[in-house]
Amino acid sequence: MNDFLEMAKSEARVAMRKGEIPVGVVIVKDGVIIGKAHNLKESLNDSTAHAEIIAIKEASKNIGDWRLNGSEMYVTLEPCPMCASAIVQSRISKVYIGTFNKDMGACGSIINLLESRELNSFVSVKWMYDKGCSDMLTEFFANRRMG
Repeated sequence: MNDFLEMAKSEARVAMRKGEIPVGVVIVKDGVIIGKAHNLKESLNDSTAHAEIIAIKEASKNIGDWRLNGSEMYVTLEPCPMCASAIVQSRISKVYIGTFNKDMGACGSIINLLESRELNSFVSVKWMYDKGCSDMLTEFFANRRMG
């Protein structure tokens, strides 16, 4: 389990080297990685190019189905509302989150779209509270503020 979060952190480091917000994702089904990605919003000039969305598209392509039932997502930062909705729509079963998103968190910090009776969504959320995930974001934004 922690190995997959480490792989997601590697993806986040790639994003950071590209000047992207360091978020990385790995999607696993039956112990096999079926999708992985990092943020590419700036590189692609695309507001939807979040790591979660890119990884979901890759996973769906790799298994030949948009339904990702039984799969697990490992993500370094709590998904935003757009990504949380995509997780629900793709039917991912579990999401392991490295650190919370105090500004846009949609898995429990601000709102909870993944475990919402009103939306008929019951994605299992597991908080990892990984200091490395938090530190990477802190470093990225500190460097950005310094220019």
